[in-house]
Amino acid sequence: MAEASAPQPGPQQPVFNLRLALGLLGILLAAMTAGLNSRVPGLALADIRGQLGLSYDQGTWLSTLYAAGELIAMPFASWFGITFSLRRFHLSMLLSMMALAVVMPFVGNFYLLAGLRLLQGLFAGALIPLLMGAALRFLPLSIRLHGLALYAMTATLSPNVAVWLAAQLAEDPVSLNWLYWQVIPLGLLAAALVYYGIPASPPALPRLKQGNWLGMALGVPGLGLLAIGIGQGVRLEWLHSPLICLLLGLGGVLTLLFLISEWRHPAPFIRLQMLSRRNLGLGFTVFFFLLVAMSAGVSVPVSVLSQLQGFRLEQMTALGLIIGLPQLFMGSVVALLLYRRWMDARYLFTLGLGLMALGCFLASRITSEWMVDQFFWSQVLQAIGQPIAVVCLLFLGTSVVQPMEGPFVAGIVNTIRALGTLLGGAFVGQLTADRSRFHSDMLLNHAGMWLSHNPAPPAIDNLAQVISTQAAVLASADIFLVFMTLLLVLIPPVLCLQYVPAPRIPAPPAAQAG
Repeated sequence: MAEASAPQPGPQQPVFNLRLALGLLGILLAAMTAGLNSRVPGLALADIRGQLGLSYDQGTWLSTLYAAGELIAMPFASWFGITFSLRRFHLSMLLSMMALAVVMPFVGNFYLLAGLRLLQGLFAGALIPLLMGAALRFLPLSIRLHGLALYAMTATLSPNVAVWLAAQLAEDPVSLNWLYWQVIPLGLLAAALVYYGIPASPPALPRLKQGNWLGMALGVPGLGLLAIGIGQGVRLEWLHSPLICLLLGLGGVLTLLFLISEWRHPAPFIRLQMLSRRNLGLGFTVFFFLLVAMSAGVSVPVSVLSQLQGFRLEQMTALGLIIGLPQLFMGSVVALLLYRRWMDARYLFTLGLGLMALGCFLASRITSEWMVDQFFWSQVLQAIGQPIAVVCLLFLGTSVVQPMEGPFVAGIVNTIRALGTLLGGAFVGQLTADRSRFHSDMLLNHAGMWLSHNPAPPAIDNLAQVISTQAAVLASADIFLVFMTLLLVLIPPVLCLQYVPAPRIPAPPAAQAG
């Protein structure tokens, strides 16, 4: 069996100390802030629309354009972080994101607000890749897995805690401003920590002459058009809409040309050749579908209870907290397991997928009488399975990467992450619409056949409402079963990943002497 040995740290790495640890904490907080800035306004979109007098269609554009900005920034952020220095570039992106948050509650024009939201997504999207690159660059081998566990929290903690935060901020018109301002307190703390802790380094401006500017000119509009096409596809019925055809067609061609340009360029923004390594190419493919499946954790139950029971966010905060709060320690628990010599990350990864699949199976037993409490055990299984799967994946992928290759990996994995999250939302939306329509037609046909042979019952006036409710229940059950199947299908590819032994941590000199 082939083994991939954990790479040794590259030369000239800064000495890891408390000051650098605080700087990395600042980068983590900034990435968490970016995640909340994406999720919180989206969850409270109905309240924002009501405050600004926007239609449903206009509201969807605010979320779509923010996601497009995030996706555009992902492949390029790490390169610019090196070129202009990590501390300088990170602070400029973080402060720009917060500056836009300050003015957004006072913008009454929809088109201006949409443009600002696109820019804010661009600034926020640059913060997350910088976290992974910094973790791979600065953290010593003895704690690097814990750093990757912290990065995993941006995918497992922020999106889930956002449900609780959005509920708290959407209670009245005054607090609605804080749907945007909530990034400022945590962002200011993050900025102070980054300024203090991250080493100051001179910009590498000669790199500007080497950049793949043609590729960037293709990639920026290509990724943006793709994101908008995916985000609006369900609402506009995909290829039935000429606009979606144009967005996906042109965006796909430009993105393909961008990838070809990156492959051929001597100094690319993302080094696609690295995907030939099994744990990166196959591993990141698994990661893409894992992100799609992770949408079953909170977004589907929230949507189901909102539709079936008419619940508002404040009545469903437990759904997010059950998954979100354990992430504060679950990632480190997984990291500790991966440091054990007897642990095979592939089998632990499989356990995580199995727990998530079991959680989806339990949720698929939903009925029209389910409340928040009935989702408890399925949420608990998601809370355990998600960090196991994500941290194991990051370990298996980054263990075949040298520290100075971190920026390339960060760009690739975060682009996949943004695209997977977008497609996950679109997949859930389309599957919900299709299965609801299917079950509604089937129930109507059965009801019509029964009524043709039997007298109408007294409750016939409520038949339409009953059919609508039961169709939604059956569609939700189908979604959970589809995600369960997807998670189980991912297990064989995970077992095909290259085995990576536990990192060998050098013993302290005193221990060696003894």
